[in-house]
Amino acid sequence: MNTETNLTEDNKLTKADIQTKESQQAENTISEEASFEEPKKRRPILPFLLCAPLLCLLIAYLAGAFYYQNHFVNGTVIDQVDVSKMTIADLEAQIQDYSLRVLQRQADGTTLEEEILGADIGLSYSSTEPIQEILKSQNNWLWFLNQENTHEIADLIDYDAASLEAEIKNLKGFDKDFVTAPEDAYITDYEPEKGFQMVEEVPGNKLNHSKTLETIGTAVAELAEEVNLDEAGCYEEPEITVENEALKNTFAQLQSYAETTITYTFGSQKEILDGSTISSWLDTEGTQVTLDKEQVGEYVSSLKKKYDTIFHPRTFRTSYGTEITIKNGDYGWWMDTEQETAELTEMIEQGKSGERTPVYRQTAASYDTPDYGDTYVEINLSAQHLFLYKDGQMILESDFVSGNVSRGYTTPGGIFGLTYKQRDATLTGETYRTPVSYWMPFNNNIGMHDATWRRDFGKDIYLTNGSHGCINLPYSAAKEIYGHIEKGTPVICYYLPGTEYVPEAEMPIDPDNPENAVTEDTPQEDLPQEEAPPEPVQQEEAPVEEAAQ
Repeated sequence: MNTETNLTEDNKLTKADIQTKESQQAENTISEEASFEEPKKRRPILPFLLCAPLLCLLIAYLAGAFYYQNHFVNGTVIDQVDVSKMTIADLEAQIQDYSLRVLQRQADGTTLEEEILGADIGLSYSSTEPIQEILKSQNNWLWFLNQENTHEIADLIDYDAASLEAEIKNLKGFDKDFVTAPEDAYITDYEPEKGFQMVEEVPGNKLNHSKTLETIGTAVAELAEEVNLDEAGCYEEPEITVENEALKNTFAQLQSYAETTITYTFGSQKEILDGSTISSWLDTEGTQVTLDKEQVGEYVSSLKKKYDTIFHPRTFRTSYGTEITIKNGDYGWWMDTEQETAELTEMIEQGKSGERTPVYRQTAASYDTPDYGDTYVEINLSAQHLFLYKDGQMILESDFVSGNVSRGYTTPGGIFGLTYKQRDATLTGETYRTPVSYWMPFNNNIGMHDATWRRDFGKDIYLTNGSHGCINLPYSAAKEIYGHIEKGTPVICYYLPGTEYVPEAEMPIDPDNPENAVTEDTPQEDLPQEEAPPEPVQQEEAPVEEAAQ
């Protein structure tokens, strides 16, 4: 029993072991088969990985080609409107919802925005057939490229022109109360302390109707979203701005005139000519500025009238203490108005400021009264006596002989300027030719000179035995006077009643000195005698220098 039992158990173990082994062998066989078959399953993976992206690209490409069968490819422009990726339905919807923003300029320069709706102007496509033809003709197989297809279709967009014009007229920019007209830049009139000023242009915001209508019509036809009327040049602009070269040149000229200051000095008096006066002499036509020379001449004439002293009466206090009025003579300030006008005009036109001395035909010693100053020759024709003053001091006095009254050669009174002075001159006339050492003319051919042929001077010699009008002087007196005077030195001639020579025979006898009286018994040789002048010569033999003797 036991043996059998044990055998049975051994058999059982053996079977179990056998089964186990078989099971293990089966597993091993399966495992070996599996390990043998695994490489066969991995072989298709690499081709799949390579084909997958291409498949995706193919799908995307085909999807794009399908998409662009009814969509416009990229780069498609119809009448300047980019319709890329749009369908015809999208275009029609765009038309229905279309509005145009109109940007307008306000008077202060800011921007005002208004809208024009497509629905209000009857906006539509005149026909979609041309658009459909474009869609059909496009190469949708090359949809991935920017094909830059540009098309122009005449009269594609349709709208009611009258409605559009009505909408444009209703814009704020055409409201009279809103509009400011443009104004040109300009130059103001002269103002004291400011001169001339440049005023900038006013751009304004006045629309040009035809230009505005054209610009907005074009924007609508192109289905533009916005139009800036300022940038499109729809506003009327000033013709002249501050940058206008002609205006700037005119302003520069006017400023030059306004900034010019010319000062005349007449002794203690000054005359200042500046922009306030000069500006009134300017004629401006457009951009041309002209200085009115007639007004310049009138100004110079006013100075002449105010400050010239030639031919004007003047008072003179004689060495005898008597004050007289001298009306004759050509001494004094004498302005050359014609030349001064020309030079002053040139100075103003060149914008030159500064001190100015007028152009004179003749000058005087002083601008202040008296104009003859304090250096002059005083000639009393009544007393036949002269005085020489220098810097207010009398430095010489002398008798002389003047023009022969009986023969009509009376020396005229008046105030004159020394014309010139000359040594060793020859005086000539119709009947004489006389050499002198010191010749000092002052009134045409009348002058002072030495008269060595005379033995006596003064008294009443001039009445019957005088000169041809000249002032005959002793040699020493003529020499000294010649040394102290120059061209222009005043020579003042006058007659002073009460200072005439009175012969001693006619004078009352001084009881204390009766021997000084001249009587009929006085020997003639003791009286002053007149020496005869040189013999006369013919005028044609005379030299160029002419003067009264």
